[in-house]
Amino acid sequence: MITTTGLTKVYRSGDREVTALDGVDLHVREGEVYGVIGQSGAGKSTLIRCVNLLERPTSGTVTVAGQELTSLAGNGQRANAALRAARSHIGMVFQHFNLLSSRTVQDNIELPLEILKVDRRERSRKALELLDLVGLADKAKAYPAQLSGGQKQRVGIARALAGDPKVLLSDEATSALDPETTRSILQLLRDLNRQLGLTVLLITHEMDVVKTICDSAALMKNGRVVEQGTVSELLATPGSELARELFPVGGEPSGPDRTVVDVTFHGEAATRPVISELSRTYNVDISILGAAMDTVGGKQIGRMRIELPGRFEDNVVPIGFLREQGLQVDVAGDPAESATTAPAGALVKEGAK
Repeated sequence: MITTTGLTKVYRSGDREVTALDGVDLHVREGEVYGVIGQSGAGKSTLIRCVNLLERPTSGTVTVAGQELTSLAGNGQRANAALRAARSHIGMVFQHFNLLSSRTVQDNIELPLEILKVDRRERSRKALELLDLVGLADKAKAYPAQLSGGQKQRVGIARALAGDPKVLLSDEATSALDPETTRSILQLLRDLNRQLGLTVLLITHEMDVVKTICDSAALMKNGRVVEQGTVSELLATPGSELARELFPVGGEPSGPDRTVVDVTFHGEAATRPVISELSRTYNVDISILGAAMDTVGGKQIGRMRIELPGRFEDNVVPIGFLREQGLQVDVAGDPAESATTAPAGALVKEGAK
C-alpha cells in the first residue's frame, strides 16, 4: 500500500547541508498497522511528511495505493491537481491536534470537505457520522477549548477520515497524552484499522505503541532504516535491536564457567512451563537473570535471560531441547552461535540486500 524507494531528503541552508533521510526503503502492506520508531532527529517526521509530499523528497520515489506520488510533483497544473486528488485519500493525524479554535468540533471535521467542495448537507452528514465513529457524538457543537486532550485527538482523527482515506498517517499522535488516554487512542486506531480496512503508518518514540497495535515495525537512526519486519519476525531474529528494546532483559553471568541464554517465547510456548521442564528433564539448575512478558497483537510474548552451569559445549543438549520446543534461543556474547538460529529473510538490516 505504501512503498518508498531510495528516499532521500537533504535540507540546505547556505553552504550547509543536513541529510534528514538517507536512502529509505520502506514497504507497508495493505491493511496493516506499521510503526516507525526512533529517537528525536532520526528522520521519522520527515519520512511521514514525505509520504504525502508535504515535504518534497530530494530523490527517490513514494508510491501509495499503486500511484507514484513523486511523479506528480512539480510537473505542471495538471500534475499538481492529480497530486491534490491523491492526497485526499491520505489522512493525517498530528501530534498537537491542529484544530481551529474558532470553529466547532463539527466545523473542524467538515473543513477538508469544504475544500473538496462537498455540499453542506453531505458535509454535515459525514461529520456527524465520523463523530459517532470516534465516540464524540455529543460534542458536535463544542469548541476545541472545551475538550480534553484525548477528545481533541479524536476530533483530529475524525477530520483525517473525512475524505474516506485508504491510508492514515499518524505523526506522534499520542506523545502529548497521558498513559490512559494514549491507550484509548491506540485502541481507536486499531479499531478503525479493522473496521474500515485502513492502512495505518505511524511514527513514535514509544516502544509501548509498537507493542500495543503494530503488526510491523522499523527502526530509524540517522535518517536510515536500520531494521524492519513484522513484530513476530523481529522477536524471532537473533541480534534484533528492536526486539531487545521491545522486551529488554538484563543480567550478568555469576561466574566464568556459565552459559547465558536469551529465550524468546511466543505462540503456544509462551504459556507452557518450558524452563521447569528443562530443569526436570536434564536435572540442571537454572538461574533466571531477567524476564519481560507482555501481550502483543492479542498474543502473549516475552523474553527471558537464563544462566546454565558450564560452558556452551556443556549445554548443547539443553539448548537443543529449548529450540525443539519452538523457542528462539540466543547465546549471549556468542554472535556466531546465535546467527545459526536466524530464520532466513526474517529481518531486513541496514546494508542487507
